[in-house]
Amino acid sequence: MPEKTARDITFVTCTAPVNIAVIKYWGKRDNDLILPVNSSLSVTLHQDQLKSTTTVACSAHFKEDRIWLNGKEENINQPRLQSCLKEIRRLVRKRRSDGDTSTDVLSLSHKVHICSENNFPTAAGLASSAAGYACLVYTLSRLLGVEGELSAIARQGSGSACRSMYGGFVQWHMGMQADGKDSVAEQVEPESHWPELRILILVVSAERKPVGSTAGMQTSVETSSLLKHRAQAVVSTRMDEMILAIRQRDFSTFGELTMRDSNQFHAICLDTYPPIFYLNDVSRRIISLVHRYNHHYRETRVAYTFDAGPNAVIYTLQQHVSEFVQVVTHFFPPETNGGEFLKGLPVGSVSLSDELTRAIGLEPLPKGISYIISTKSGPGPQTVEDTSLHLLGPDGLPKTST
Repeated sequence: MPEKTARDITFVTCTAPVNIAVIKYWGKRDNDLILPVNSSLSVTLHQDQLKSTTTVACSAHFKEDRIWLNGKEENINQPRLQSCLKEIRRLVRKRRSDGDTSTDVLSLSHKVHICSENNFPTAAGLASSAAGYACLVYTLSRLLGVEGELSAIARQGSGSACRSMYGGFVQWHMGMQADGKDSVAEQVEPESHWPELRILILVVSAERKPVGSTAGMQTSVETSSLLKHRAQAVVSTRMDEMILAIRQRDFSTFGELTMRDSNQFHAICLDTYPPIFYLNDVSRRIISLVHRYNHHYRETRVAYTFDAGPNAVIYTLQQHVSEFVQVVTHFFPPETNGGEFLKGLPVGSVSLSDELTRAIGLEPLPKGISYIISTKSGPGPQTVEDTSLHLLGPDGLPKTST
């Protein structure tokens, strides 16, 4: 529930998760509404390890809408941000015109202050905009008492944000309507469906990527014939196969489809003119490591996927996590020992056989990986009930860091 202070400021704080696509979204058929050229499917990551937190405050005393992101005030008039604000306020007006005053606590003329933080690197290819916009839309909906199809609103902020509105395994239907009303996300299975699934994020670089996703997609749509082939002839069948693999908890099929789809996405980036390079030498070495590891065991035990950045997301099962983390540590010796290299869910220590390290046969690359985040699938957006965790202070301005 929104919290109202003595200064007549109403606060709500929520969190929202990162999602990582296993069937990629790349390319828009409508840039303004953010309508994709193909459907996609993702796994929602657990918020204990990666999340956006957003506090929204509303008051008659605020002079204008304002937003702070990771401690810095940003331009509130950014078009995608305005789309989300306008759509939420449109739903409020519609609800009131329909005569519903059950949650009519705030005036539409009141301005909002928004403060958002990520607990992971922003714009480094770790889906920060997806978590951020999902969190913004969810928090505004709780503040203003709006319900309904929120994923379509989140989509207008960042396409993949629509998938962060749900936990577990989520598909984004590309839709066919010109107005985008059928381009929405839907949960395929909840996070509880496949409890053994584990996710490792190998952070190669936390730096801002050289080509943003929006610009990259536009160039790919204009120049890549492989993108057109993928959208028309590949994705539909692959989506069906992936949903079946998830429902049957068939890791071998899930893993192979995930890697093939990641490879095809980056092939599209190379087929774009001029080409886009999101992977670097370390990324390619991780790909080789995964295939050599799987080849040694003659089965798909681990699978990689790369979004628009060099960082690898590894899917595997609980029983293989400890050994594979040890493999990564062996072939990418960390700069620091112990806890700083491995963050998130605890991972047991095991020793590697000489046979395995010989079979992989790569030269160790010191400091190639900055750190590993160990996590699993998790729930969708959540409301934070502890009012002490608001990012905005009693005056509606960001709390100063101590």
